Amino acid sequence: MGRPLYLEPRLGPRLQSLLRSPDLLHMLTHALGSPLNVLVPDQIAENLERFRSVYRKHHLSGQVFFAHKANRSSALVRRLAATDAGVDVASLGELRHALGSGFVSDRILATGPKNPEFLWLAARAGVTVSVDSVGELDQLAGLVRKHALPKARVLLRLSGFEASGVRVLSRRSRFGTPVRDLDTLLETAERHSDTVELHGVAYHLDTTSLTEKATALEGCLRLLEECRSRGLRPRAVDVGGGFGVNYLAHSEQWERYTTELTGAVLGRRPPLTWQGHGYGLRNEAGTLRGTLGLYPAHRPVAGERYLDELLAHPAASLGGRPLATLLLEHLYDLHVEPGRALVDQCGITLATVLEVRDSGAGGDLSVRLALKAEDVALEEHGVLMDPVVIPKNGTGVPADAEPVGVHLFGSLCLETDMITRRTVFLPRRPEPGDLMAFANTAGYAMDFHAGQAQHQPVARKVAAWQDGGSWRWSLDEQYWPTTPSGGHE
Repeated sequence: MGRPLYLEPRLGPRLQSLLRSPDLLHMLTHALGSPLNVLVPDQIAENLERFRSVYRKHHLSGQVFFAHKANRSSALVRRLAATDAGVDVASLGELRHALGSGFVSDRILATGPKNPEFLWLAARAGVTVSVDSVGELDQLAGLVRKHALPKARVLLRLSGFEASGVRVLSRRSRFGTPVRDLDTLLETAERHSDTVELHGVAYHLDTTSLTEKATALEGCLRLLEECRSRGLRPRAVDVGGGFGVNYLAHSEQWERYTTELTGAVLGRRPPLTWQGHGYGLRNEAGTLRGTLGLYPAHRPVAGERYLDELLAHPAASLGGRPLATLLLEHLYDLHVEPGRALVDQCGITLATVLEVRDSGAGGDLSVRLALKAEDVALEEHGVLMDPVVIPKNGTGVPADAEPVGVHLFGSLCLETDMITRRTVFLPRRPEPGDLMAFANTAGYAMDFHAGQAQHQPVARKVAAWQDGGSWRWSLDEQYWPTTPSGGHE
């Protein structure tokens, strides 16, 4: 087999402690079924504080809005409601959930595609609306007039920014109005001044590029000055999300794996994936083609550190001063919308091992789990990392255990129901009844893609928290910040 290509997950203290509680995890899956999502609400409050520390470092004001779409958990949203955070809602259901979880209107931001019902409730509740187009602004203003609603506070979401000098374009986005059409958007806002109040500008970029995000923020600062020259009084910039997560514990494992994957695609070593899948890479007559379609799973600059670097970035067209300095000088509020980054280390997904089969001739094992691929959609987002095996008897890895390569299959009657196409290396052979714990799945991997194919249920959720030296838990929907001591042990 050669040296195993491990991709060990990065585990914070809470997840490490939780994974060292095998009796609790086996008890929960026996009682509530497999798969099972376990959430750690206190971690999201700690992550919020890390983002707040960046605000304090740069002496900035503004709001951290949790991008609710990253996870449907009631426990996470209710725990955040007990802090000073905000929540970014992208549907009518998410807005209703936020209001019912304790968020007041000035801590809610409505984004994403919007239907009339969503816009009506946002305006009725006094929620800030991030407007994507002239048509959406017209629709919102019409609803306010027709139903005698309070004046709606809006952010104008923009796209298509350009840097001065060397041409650097932010990539196209389906969200927001192109900057070249700003005049039309501002004229519409002025025409509806009796129904909408311009609070600021925003952007959404689906990229990990810090340069692209800095280009967009620099562009927003210039546009705010243009708004002021027209007599408008915007006061905020919303830079969206995309701050990223560092999923892996070791950079060298990630570098080695991607290097070996390239060699496997070129035929220089045995395959590292099911049926030679290349994750976007392909071999054309001995030449490597394509683009690696994987999330950069080891990212030392992620989350709040990414925000810090963005704010320290010099604005070339505005005197070369840091973006944070310019925000502060103009007394602009900075809004951010972290999703994945705010739920970093906030949960795990558990699955029971149902079957382990030898493929013969010393090949990799086939392991079937009580889990569907859509229940732990790490592969869907290009995130590769190893699960943690929790033995059924609660013991650790035997001294004489040999590492094995396995293929992880789901429980659907489909060839495509693979938990990951990657050959996963484990420190020992798993056995039926063991648990596999997929770490750090709270960001988009738990329920963003989950469904009930073949009448198989979606994973249930529980919230877990530490009480002294013990872990306690409740069903996710029964968790409230006011009564954490009432959970089960």
